[in-house]
Amino acid sequence: MKRIQTSEPNKLSRFIYAPIVCAVVAILGVGSGMAADKHPKATLVYEHALPNVPGKSIKAVLVEYGPGDASPGHTHPKSAFIYATVLEGAIRTSVNNGPVVTYRAGQNFSEMPGDRHTVDENASKTEAAKLLAVFVVDTDEKELLTPLEK
Repeated sequence: MKRIQTSEPNKLSRFIYAPIVCAVVAILGVGSGMAADKHPKATLVYEHALPNVPGKSIKAVLVEYGPGDASPGHTHPKSAFIYATVLEGAIRTSVNNGPVVTYRAGQNFSEMPGDRHTVDENASKTEAAKLLAVFVVDTDEKELLTPLEK
């Protein structure tokens, strides 16, 4: 079992902060009028190879949203099954251009391999929110988020 704790940026900083993210956010706007520089902070908090499923790992990412924070539309690796649970506050989300749903602390949702996460934002402009995203993904996968093309 490997537990990762660091306050320094790591490769997963590209999870949310890729150079093109600001441009994508400005273009998409995710329907909320959000500022292009208000992105959640994503931190890899757990990583472990599955001993009974060769080539697969669990990777957990803590996503911390400040008031009004949002990430642009994105996809995850094609091998990724994702289970997300809201730890604090409320998150607005839409998958595959489906209805926008607000999940509150204690509620959860899943994303299937190949899904397009088209809305991902803090439901509040005044309170913080936290989400734990647990990935079952190919062990060698390093990029956990890819912004959608325009």
